[in-house]
Amino acid sequence: MTASFVAAVAQYPVSRPGSWEQAATTLAQWVAEAAAYGARLLVFPEYASMSMAALLEPTMQDDLRLQLPALQALRTRYLDLHRELAREHRVYLLAGSFPWQLDAQRYVNRAWLCAPSGRAAFQDKQIMTRFEREHWGVTAGEPAKVFDTALGRIGVAICYDAEFPLLVRAQIAAGATALLVPSCTDALAGYHRVRVAAQARALESQCHVLLAPLVGVAPWSPAVDVNIGAAAVYGPPDRGFPDDGVLAQGELNTPGWVYAAIDPSMVESVRADGQVLNHLHWAEQDERRTALVETL
Repeated sequence: MTASFVAAVAQYPVSRPGSWEQAATTLAQWVAEAAAYGARLLVFPEYASMSMAALLEPTMQDDLRLQLPALQALRTRYLDLHRELAREHRVYLLAGSFPWQLDAQRYVNRAWLCAPSGRAAFQDKQIMTRFEREHWGVTAGEPAKVFDTALGRIGVAICYDAEFPLLVRAQIAAGATALLVPSCTDALAGYHRVRVAAQARALESQCHVLLAPLVGVAPWSPAVDVNIGAAAVYGPPDRGFPDDGVLAQGELNTPGWVYAAIDPSMVESVRADGQVLNHLHWAEQDERRTALVETL
């Protein structure tokens, strides 16, 4: 049985670094702080990488289409930095997602999960928002995965993906007991959509869900100009968990780490003998999902 551990979810502020060294130092300080607290799993937000666009030429900073190919020159250093920090601090670290180029015309929203060994594997976003589809040209990537780790089996649902229960359910069916939800939303309503979805996924799959939002403003960036959210860790509102399912939650739009103790055995327990058995009873929907029309 996997032992309990501390998780850290970031309310990570968008910034405008003046150099690669400054950006790397900031990230290293954040990771060192969480590791010193005792966290073994660290989650950064969707598109936290877009602060790196400040390192591009000014004309590129203003142009969504020019940013994507220009950022590719930084992606190896970006990934290597997270791998090195994970190895140095002996933590699992979900890097802020990056608009990753696959070929001349295709970019995906990719989040890398880095292990204490220095190894890394990625999860691509599955369903794109209107902004990604209509304005940015970022497209869906490889199918959903789950990651076997020393902390248990982990899934990643990038922001909008968390709002689609069948996507997440495939990860749960593959054995995930924790779901990481890095997010980037530019309106309070958007934050609440992701928050409600995260809590719903925790309820219906009886698992831990860790939400990490980008926060702050960057008027110079057309991609991440306004960012709203609060980090949180959710579980099912059931035996052994808080009555509202909220294990920890940050203050809206305030940069910093939010910490929570994660006990995977609680997921096993509530799935086996909870007040309700949503996880076990999921398949019963298939027998009843045709709605009849009745006239009154």
